[in-house]
Amino acid sequence: MTKIKPFAMGLAAIALGSAALAETELTVYTAVEAEDLARYAETFNQDHPDIKINWVRDSTGVVTAKLLAEKNNPQADVIWGLAATSLLVLKSEDMLEPYTPAGLDALDPKFRDSDTPPSWVGMDAWVAAICYNTVEGDKLGLTAPTSWQDLTKPEYKGHVVMPNPASSGTGFLDVSSWLQLFGEEQGWAYMDALHENIGAYTHSGSKPCKMAAAGETVIGVSFAFRGAKSKAEGAPIEIIIPEEGIGWDMESTAIVAGTDNLEAAQTLVDWSITPKAMEMYNVGYAVVAIPGIAKPVEHFPPNIPEKMIDNDFEWAANNRDAILAEWTKRYDTKSEPKG
Repeated sequence: MTKIKPFAMGLAAIALGSAALAETELTVYTAVEAEDLARYAETFNQDHPDIKINWVRDSTGVVTAKLLAEKNNPQADVIWGLAATSLLVLKSEDMLEPYTPAGLDALDPKFRDSDTPPSWVGMDAWVAAICYNTVEGDKLGLTAPTSWQDLTKPEYKGHVVMPNPASSGTGFLDVSSWLQLFGEEQGWAYMDALHENIGAYTHSGSKPCKMAAAGETVIGVSFAFRGAKSKAEGAPIEIIIPEEGIGWDMESTAIVAGTDNLEAAQTLVDWSITPKAMEMYNVGYAVVAIPGIAKPVEHFPPNIPEKMIDNDFEWAANNRDAILAEWTKRYDTKSEPKG
């Protein structure tokens, strides 16, 4: 029998130890705001330093289209921070791995897939809002809107910017919520009138508010988190919650079917619904998936929860392609160039 020298045994132990400490890398597709990704990864790595996250980030519509295009050759392991309406589309294509994460029972039932085991779980809600630049509005002698219908007033012609729903999840929740609020016929009639006042449709949900904050437009149809962040940075904007009610969607998490890193992916999904994760989301979002955790967020209007519509996510997901095709046919001529 060949004896192993102590030096060789030491090297073998080091090699085994290194293998045990080696990182698992996860490719994570997301539509989370770019400036928050480092914070998300850092907070997760406090508990799981052995899993490295490689982010692939873009707007909701772009990420959704990328995932659908990769259906037969998936490149992502996990989706962390994509609209629930998009995940419902992916679920219908059998692209998600059902999984019951630890702590599931603590979630508000609205913040999870209804199947058992669920194919996705929610993180937080992002809600529609109007960002109104008070300085630019005063210069032009305008009055701040209080409703969605106000945005069709002739005084706002050329002064409204909103996201393109084909590329932006915020844009899609606006359009799908208007169709639910006003009915389909009146919803399209509303968007026809709104189109007359639109200066441009952006491919980012946060950009209209950033433009309003910078004085590049008076009114940006965006979401409350972006408005609160811009106001905290000193922008002269009001964050307006229209009186008819506001559309909303959930940032959600799911495992991509066929991942080679299933155990690490499950670890990330488990962590994504922990109280610690919810506290992290609450830095920018006033509504999170575990009831009782969220604290008020600075500059968020106080009436958000009661203004959130009873959103039919299944209807929005099932009709997504038809809604986007109709919207594109009617209004895409005012969209900013892509890229």
